[in-house]
Amino acid sequence: MLKRLFKSKAFTMSFLVLILILIGGVIFSMRDSDDSQRTTVDVDRNAQVIVDLSIEIEASQQTVWRIQTGIDQWPTWQKNVSKTRLSGPLAVGSTFHWETHGLPIVSTIREVDPMRRIVWGGPAQGIEGVHVWTITPTSKGVVVHTTESWDGPPVAADSDGMRAALTASLNAWLADLKTTAEAAN
Repeated sequence: MLKRLFKSKAFTMSFLVLILILIGGVIFSMRDSDDSQRTTVDVDRNAQVIVDLSIEIEASQQTVWRIQTGIDQWPTWQKNVSKTRLSGPLAVGSTFHWETHGLPIVSTIREVDPMRRIVWGGPAQGIEGVHVWTITPTSKGVVVHTTESWDGPPVAADSDGMRAALTASLNAWLADLKTTAEAAN
């Protein structure tokens, strides 16, 4: 009787272990499948204006991420941003209202990869913009890379002027971010 009970328990335990291994394998393969199917949001590669810039910053990735994604704090360190208000958490789907160069903008966060990447975009005065920021660690700090696309009737009317304005704005943003992050580090 004891042998039979032991064999039954051993069989049950073996069966349970086998089931757990199979379930674990299915979950693991689903996770890998989800990761391989995950896509990153990009700027509009067909837009009339695309500006692509980078800067090296001698500060930690955490410091740069905290400053860059602290949306409500932007006016304290960016000369060209006068107002900001994040509605909700720093997460996909959250919006923030801000004003730069006197232009009111409502942006929607489209992607957040903590410490590495954030993307937002939305319409403003007939311009549809998408803005991608990446932060890549280096031996001395980080490289911050930004790409932004603009499209719409105002851009079509003066694409060279819009490109120049966007380039100047992003260069100023990167310079302010560098100054602020390096001072905080």
